[in-house]
Amino acid sequence: MPPVGHLDPRFIALMNEVQTLLRYAWQTDNPMTIPMSGTGSAAMEATLANAVEPGDVVLVGVKGYFGHRLVDMAGRYGADVRKLIKPWGQVFTLDELREGLETHRPAVLALVHAETSTGARQPLEGVAELCRNFNCLLLVDTVTSLGGVPLFIDEWGIDLAYSCSQKGLSCPPGISPFTMGARALEKLHQRRTQVANWYLDISMLSKYWGDERTYHHTAPINMNYALREALRLVAQEGLTACWERHQANAELLWEGLADLGLECHVEQEFRLPTLTTVRIPEGVDGKAVTRKLLDDYNMEIGGGLGELAGKVWRIGLMGYNSRRENVEQVLHALKEVLGDSK
Repeated sequence: MPPVGHLDPRFIALMNEVQTLLRYAWQTDNPMTIPMSGTGSAAMEATLANAVEPGDVVLVGVKGYFGHRLVDMAGRYGADVRKLIKPWGQVFTLDELREGLETHRPAVLALVHAETSTGARQPLEGVAELCRNFNCLLLVDTVTSLGGVPLFIDEWGIDLAYSCSQKGLSCPPGISPFTMGARALEKLHQRRTQVANWYLDISMLSKYWGDERTYHHTAPINMNYALREALRLVAQEGLTACWERHQANAELLWEGLADLGLECHVEQEFRLPTLTTVRIPEGVDGKAVTRKLLDDYNMEIGGGLGELAGKVWRIGLMGYNSRRENVEQVLHALKEVLGDSK
């Protein structure tokens, strides 16, 4: 059946449902909670394009590959970008963030909740209070946490957040959740300059996703249908149950890795349940192991990114893929492949 039009009443009803389901998944009442047309990097860019004006000081917490991407994107919108830096795999303390805010006095603090390159989860409780004390917005990357990690946009006071469809939500890639709170919308409405990105301009997109339903661009119809189905499945399981499933399977994986003599890169307190980084043992060819897993077991695990390239493997347990049988299969395969490599 051909897709319906992007202004068809049936599609508008779907848009409303997608927004409601996204609010549930993110635990927010933000009216401006929508899927952006494009992958997670499009939603990342949307947060910066709408929140940043030329000359704004943007403080980015860099502790992995995607913190560096935030730095790059913010700079392209004319921001005066400052960086807080931690070793890859570590997280920031509230005292470190407070010191950074006192030193740099930013308009926006950008943090990665779930750093895909390291498997580290940044604690966010209390960060928004710091931001309000320094009159800055809190922008958060939730690409690898939405749907798989406890996340409370309103309770934690997050002003802007973005994610993707293909990880914790188990939807094909190509559409990306975005949410914008009242403080960020106020800054948008008080801009001195026009949003530099026409395609991602929320002041125009809000007229399509709001009551006016004014055409802006052709939405990816089929991707919105896919996202709705993925979000329905999350709601059917229940968000808390979904989080608990991810955590239980991650802990099973961590125990099994330890039994194999393998070491996780991140301290357990700060590990993501959706993605685990495993240090490649000395003398083991990491690429040969991933290639053998794919060729012989039809199983793909990722290699390291950036500073961790060649040093870790990345094992994802996201969305539907976070299942006990998958954990058991990857542990069995690793045991055999590593045994063969000795």
